[in-house]
Amino acid sequence: MLNKQIAEIFRKTAQILEIKGDNPFKIRAYQRAADSLENVNEDLEDIERQGRLCQIPGIGHDLAQMISEFIGYGAIKSYDELKQTIPEGLLELLSIPGVGPKTAKLLYDQLKISDIQTLEKYAKEGRLQALPGFKVKHEENILRGIELVKKGMERMDLGTAYRSAQKFVGILNKHPAVKRIEAGGSLRRMKETVRDIDILVASNKPREIMDDFVKIKEVKSVLGQGPTKSSVVTKEGVQVDLRVVDEKSFGSALMYFTGSKAHNIRLRQVAIKKGLKLSEYGVFKKEKNIAAGFSEKEIYRLLGMPYIEPELREDSGEIEAAAKQKLPDLIKLEDIKGDLHMHSTYSDGNYSMEDMALAAEKKGYEYIAFTDHSISLKVANGLDLHALAKKRAEIEKLNKELKIKILFGTEVELDADGKTDYSDKVLSEFDIVIGAIHSGFRQSKQRVTKRLIKACLNRHIDMIAHPTGRLWTVREAYEVDFTAFFKAAGDTGTFLEISSFPTRLDLNDVNARRAKEAGVGLAISTDSHHIEQLDYVKFGVATARRAWLTKKDVVNTLSLKELMKVKK
Repeated sequence: MLNKQIAEIFRKTAQILEIKGDNPFKIRAYQRAADSLENVNEDLEDIERQGRLCQIPGIGHDLAQMISEFIGYGAIKSYDELKQTIPEGLLELLSIPGVGPKTAKLLYDQLKISDIQTLEKYAKEGRLQALPGFKVKHEENILRGIELVKKGMERMDLGTAYRSAQKFVGILNKHPAVKRIEAGGSLRRMKETVRDIDILVASNKPREIMDDFVKIKEVKSVLGQGPTKSSVVTKEGVQVDLRVVDEKSFGSALMYFTGSKAHNIRLRQVAIKKGLKLSEYGVFKKEKNIAAGFSEKEIYRLLGMPYIEPELREDSGEIEAAAKQKLPDLIKLEDIKGDLHMHSTYSDGNYSMEDMALAAEKKGYEYIAFTDHSISLKVANGLDLHALAKKRAEIEKLNKELKIKILFGTEVELDADGKTDYSDKVLSEFDIVIGAIHSGFRQSKQRVTKRLIKACLNRHIDMIAHPTGRLWTVREAYEVDFTAFFKAAGDTGTFLEISSFPTRLDLNDVNARRAKEAGVGLAISTDSHHIEQLDYVKFGVATARRAWLTKKDVVNTLSLKELMKVKK
């Protein structure tokens, strides 16, 4: 959590420097440092204590000193002084997608706008069109961006929620009075966004646990503290609720607090038909506990059905499937044999191919694909033909030295009409080709669908990356005719990606399930730009499980030999 706080300071520093027109290399250094810190899984205090801060990519001596200053004093003097050099509230505007440093400065200089509420008011009234270059579409884009910011304030992405919960669960699990502990709620169901964190503990010493819970160093404020329930807000603004129950009721309480509400209602209806009463305290018959409450499995068994995995508990057919003993054998993390979408320092990645490959090898992967960006995506250092030749030679060398098999791949850009920026001859030389849209997000539904179908029809494109282009708190998904798109993908044997990146999770669970039903092959990939991001695969697998996917529905559960046979 400390990592994210300091990363946010470095990111805001970069934004202020950009507003002031400072050195672009200095700005990029702060941005790169922020990216690195967000992906460090170790506690920064431990790294600092061991003198290893400068071993973090992008962290030099000066930035390491700033990190140490924040760890010691809870603030960075130079950052606080830098903030005073721009109007108060200007940074708030930069949180809105589409409002960059130049636009924010223009809004303040011309209209004295320094907060989101005023900006929203002016945009709705059409007053922004008085600014040079501003049109109706610019106001509409800003209003859409403000809505995304509001959603981000209400909920957090799955990755942020998971990290916050793991921190608290890890600390509480060491408490001698804790017998069992688990995070519940929508996080346990692995929904793509989460409102707050629910943690359940089994213990016979609840007051002792509550006293220690509110004193955890990540806690910023205490919303309430009771004998069996307490709520706190972390320094990152995440609400964490803790409940303590008797161990004999832990299973029934976990089931209740995991939800979903609709799933729980259906379970209670099943219980009533069997002459039972189901609650968070257990299963009862004629007001007597019949020894069901310790575990979820025994409760489901008593209701006449097999255990239903948390990811399926959305009242989307799981109750009926369980009653007929037809629940799917969901894909598991250990089923994944390789990652087909990652980046290296050849484009916009933070690590060399060798470093990324060694990390993937430690995960037990059989293969990986380096799909660096293609030539026209200059902002991500897209590769020209010379760089491609150099990259291919390095892959051939690494394949002789490493156990893991490295595939020569590309994330090729699809232009406004769905054409690629590499020729067919160049594309034919890759082991795997991913097509991707990184521009033209506001095209009509018909035109976007046409682009995607054209990509599917390209005999060299094996997979479509993050197919709807959504990015949590940055942009909504573009509109797609999924019926036509999925048919094209199924007919041509084009794989569709479930991006594990927690701010993407694209395809989402609903669309991944539809794609499966349309006969489309799906690939769970991470789009990793950093070694630690390889672990994001767990979020992609969770999304696939929510989509009712099994091992046979996901192509990168195949061996490399099998994958090469089924790819286009």
